[in-house]
Amino acid sequence: MTDTLILALAQLNPIVGDVDGNLARVRAARAEAARQGADAVVFSELVLSGYPPEDLVRKPAFQRRLHAAVETLRAETADGGPALFLTTPWREGDKLHNAVLLLDRGEIAGKRFKVDLPNYGVFDEKRVFDAGPMPGPLVFRGVRIGVPICEDIWTPDVVECIAETGGEIILVPNGSPFEVDKPERRLQLAVARVVESGLPLVYVNQVGGQDELVFDGGSFVIGADRTMRVVMPGFREAIAITRWSRGADGKWDCAPGEIAHAPGRLETIYDAMVLGLRDYVNKNQFPGVVIGLSGGIDSAITAAVAADALGSDRVRTVMMPSPYTSQDSLDDARQCADMLGIRYDIVSIEPAMKAFKTMLAPMFAGRNSDTTEENVQARARGVTLMAISNKFGGMVVTTGNKSEMAVGYSTLYGDMCGGYNALKDVYKTTVFELCHWRNQHHPQGALGPKGRVIPERIITKPPSAELKPDQKDQDTLPPYDLLDRILEGLIERDLGTEELVAEGNDPAIVQRVWRMLELAEYKRRQAPPGVKITSRTISRDRRYPITNAFRG
Repeated sequence: MTDTLILALAQLNPIVGDVDGNLARVRAARAEAARQGADAVVFSELVLSGYPPEDLVRKPAFQRRLHAAVETLRAETADGGPALFLTTPWREGDKLHNAVLLLDRGEIAGKRFKVDLPNYGVFDEKRVFDAGPMPGPLVFRGVRIGVPICEDIWTPDVVECIAETGGEIILVPNGSPFEVDKPERRLQLAVARVVESGLPLVYVNQVGGQDELVFDGGSFVIGADRTMRVVMPGFREAIAITRWSRGADGKWDCAPGEIAHAPGRLETIYDAMVLGLRDYVNKNQFPGVVIGLSGGIDSAITAAVAADALGSDRVRTVMMPSPYTSQDSLDDARQCADMLGIRYDIVSIEPAMKAFKTMLAPMFAGRNSDTTEENVQARARGVTLMAISNKFGGMVVTTGNKSEMAVGYSTLYGDMCGGYNALKDVYKTTVFELCHWRNQHHPQGALGPKGRVIPERIITKPPSAELKPDQKDQDTLPPYDLLDRILEGLIERDLGTEELVAEGNDPAIVQRVWRMLELAEYKRRQAPPGVKITSRTISRDRRYPITNAFRG
């Protein structure tokens, strides 16, 4: 039995399905931990497969590849170096588990399986995994260590079982996706488990982007006295060395270590957008991105995020003016591109508009212009961007925000045309806040330029799609502060129209917004993926039927 332990916390960015690459990441973390004298390394949830693996994990060939990687690591621990609390899908008989394996001295010294499989929001684990039995602690160097996995600490039962069966330290591997204000909720839950059990707790969270999810890291250690001993940085890979000792009372404690900067709300949103876009582009091996730069606020902040994520040299922007595009928009778009140091081209869509007008004139004879002609413009721009993407390889990033996507203020196969959307879960009012914030801050790790990157006029002028003369968004939509307040009630809080009216909102506007939200479901099903920011996205978190006769 030992009275001291050195545990390395490995906050890594795995890639789903890249078993060889993830194996290399685990090996590199182990080598660094060995260099710093660690006894063991603790990883985030399913580090070997990447998280979440979804239905990929059901594929027998994938399971065999994972098993081979585990065997490789098991054999390597015979070298006397750090043990591994390795997280991986693991088949036991006819059941597939979300598992923690203790690899030590050339053996699989213990296994524990996730008990509470989440099946809500973005999670679908009951579809692919079997729940494990209530776990007692693993014994490592004579220390009884509990390893509840992620959701297992969101309720008291699993930690209670560990404590009642002699647990001394709790290590929690996590794949906890980012959303606004979630770090505080994680901390509150962890503190609750510490209070109930009387045990110190280590929380190791994944970092990185995986499709629409972003994992924000921020791993931490809480002492049995509920004080923070270590906090790792958010939104980037890191390894922390934690030093533990057994006190005279027999209880374990972690020595105080580094406490990372706690970012504010806008900084975390911006960091999530940057990391989500960066990993989507890089993990899918795109050379860069293409963005339609309109001179409006949404495309400007999208271009800034892209430059910060990828570097200015990997961002190509295109202004696609029509006869309704103002000179201000032309000037603002160019100035924004210059401030960001990104490529800027102009391709007029007027010839395409004329071609479609001529083509359709016989069929449309006697009918007035309406949204049909507006949508032709948006689709001409979509075709143009996709042609540039096909020719040069960059992925098209769309620029619609959550407010617009929610109510269908967008055009299928037009401005919705692309591979990814950094603003998909960002309300318009937050877009304005983010523009001000980015002009005043240079995010840590950002590859774009310092200083102001968005012209002030882009932020202050009334938003407009510029698809007809003197058009403004508020010709069609309520003011964005009102719209976003109602949408937040309908989406994040799942309120009915009567409840929103009771909160003081105008009944006619509430009904109108609700109806637009419901009618746009078919568009959202065809939208590109985008970064999850809020507690409830309008894609994976909110799965409403397209054909839906419910009213109210």
